[in-house]
Amino acid sequence: MLKRQIVLDTETTGIDPKAGHRIIEIGCVELINRRLTGNNFHVYINPDRDIEDEAIDVHGITNEFLRDKPRFHQIAQEFIAFIKGAELVIHNAPFDVGFMDHEFAALNQHIQPTREMCQVLDTLDMARKMHPGQKNSLDALCRRYDIDNSKRTLHGALLDSEILADVYLGMTGGQAKLNLGQNVESSNQSEQGGIVRLSENRKPLKIVYASADEVIAHEERMQLVEKASGGSLWFKQ
Repeated sequence: MLKRQIVLDTETTGIDPKAGHRIIEIGCVELINRRLTGNNFHVYINPDRDIEDEAIDVHGITNEFLRDKPRFHQIAQEFIAFIKGAELVIHNAPFDVGFMDHEFAALNQHIQPTREMCQVLDTLDMARKMHPGQKNSLDALCRRYDIDNSKRTLHGALLDSEILADVYLGMTGGQAKLNLGQNVESSNQSEQGGIVRLSENRKPLKIVYASADEVIAHEERMQLVEKASGGSLWFKQ
């Protein structure tokens, strides 16, 4: 059975949706059975309000930049279709989910709350349990799991999602990326977030076969094992 996970991050005009703050960027990275698919969702959103200076200092997104971007109601259905039924992987999930639910409710379209349409996994909560008493920010986890976040000079929803995907796979024992010498293919996402995928045009791996003498020597060794063990399972099979 396929397991679909969406690593998600948002940027906002401020820290409290109850004070009228809005989502201005959504970035999502898709994992299928713990593998990056490249099927991502990314959008900037015009919030129809000013962004706080403190928030601009964090993510670098300005009011001028967002003036020609779509409103949330224009992207809502595409966004919901992308995440619905998946498990959302979010660092400090209550923050992002709180903003998402606030935006859904403002549409007055009877949209389900996020936790009713998706499962939610909070990597900050997971990290606190795995590393109690330590720093568990995304930057701290990158250092702990040897994830390259050198391009993260400012917060950005898609970049942070790509980095979090690497961190999550590292936290849960998986391998986020392979880098085999120079035979790699960089996408826009890999240039931003350090996710590296093998090129389809890479040279095939060299296959080394046993020589005739090596095969004979192996069979002779197996015969000795057979006699010593009184009947080896290898020969019975």
